[in-house]
Amino acid sequence: MRIIVAGGDGFCGWPTALYLSKQGHDVTIVDNLVRRKYDDELRSNSVTPIASLEDRVAKWKEVSGKEIKTFIGDLNHYDFLSEVFRQTEPEAFVHFAEQRSAPYSMIDREHAVYTQTNNVMGNLNVLYAIKEFAPECHLIKLGTMGEYGTPNIDIEEGYIEIEHKGRKDTLPYPKQPGSFYHLSKVHDSHNIMFACKIWGIRATDLNQGIVYGLHTAETQLDPMLVNRVDYDGVFGTALNRFVNQAAIGHDITVYGSGGQTRAFLNIEDTVRCVEIAAENPADKGEFRVFNQFTEWFSVQDLAERVQKIAKEEGLDTQVKKIENPRIENEDHYYNAVNTKLRDLGLEPHLLTDDVIRDILRTAVENKNRIIKENVLPSITWK
Repeated sequence: MRIIVAGGDGFCGWPTALYLSKQGHDVTIVDNLVRRKYDDELRSNSVTPIASLEDRVAKWKEVSGKEIKTFIGDLNHYDFLSEVFRQTEPEAFVHFAEQRSAPYSMIDREHAVYTQTNNVMGNLNVLYAIKEFAPECHLIKLGTMGEYGTPNIDIEEGYIEIEHKGRKDTLPYPKQPGSFYHLSKVHDSHNIMFACKIWGIRATDLNQGIVYGLHTAETQLDPMLVNRVDYDGVFGTALNRFVNQAAIGHDITVYGSGGQTRAFLNIEDTVRCVEIAAENPADKGEFRVFNQFTEWFSVQDLAERVQKIAKEEGLDTQVKKIENPRIENEDHYYNAVNTKLRDLGLEPHLLTDDVIRDILRTAVENKNRIIKENVLPSITWK
């Protein structure tokens, strides 16, 4: 299958591109390399050293014998995107190419506008490119479980049956996003659903939980193929932050009460979920939603698990609660449905002690790269 992986230089996109290539698909990466520029802007970095995309792709061809084509450019430039579609004639378009940090979107007006312009307009361009150049192409779009927020009812997969004043209908599940980033994902979902209805596009919205883990079988083939690990208060997710704080002997800092509960999945499951979606495409005109996660944990639970593994590794670290920089419910009900991907064959890789230990040991090996002042939050919602 001819597959474009947009955002293929990033944390989810890179291992996905390698995995799909290994499975025999004809893979093309499209990326504007802006994720590397965010590091420069924020004076941050990946704990693991990351080679250039050109070198990564060349190394992949050397170790696997398989070629991944690359196009360097921005989805917001429609002439560029049109040429990519003309040259590749994609059968599936995997869309990871969005600014993905809630804190980054909350820095100030400029970053909020950038996030929504980059994400929403870029996604609209993809929809128009599919309509114009590849109407049978299946859009596999990375959404987020954060679109739903934390309602006091079960979270269904995309849709919910409502009875109101004696009448029933199946409607999109209500959205309660918690940042301008999460709002951009909601706008994407609405635009995709509308495009499916009016143009007959086929699309799968993968409402993904927080991704953890470091290695896939493909990224372990050579050090130059390693995936990035973010740890800072802007792009580092809770588990990564906690692990890297422990690696340098810093307190593990929990925001607020620590009762915030979120959905999670292993990076190995991310790549498999994309494959499942590609091999089982949505019908023409169908806007399909999969909740892409395997487990959920509270922030406090994660912190205590990291502390336990750190102590086993000889690292003495304490769990400390700090003022929450976000505006969010800290203690709430959380129960989400995630059956569709399992029904299609997903066999989850769960968060074991060994997975946490693997990330921790990598952080310890590279702890000289961890910028200590970056492990605490610097951006507030207020």
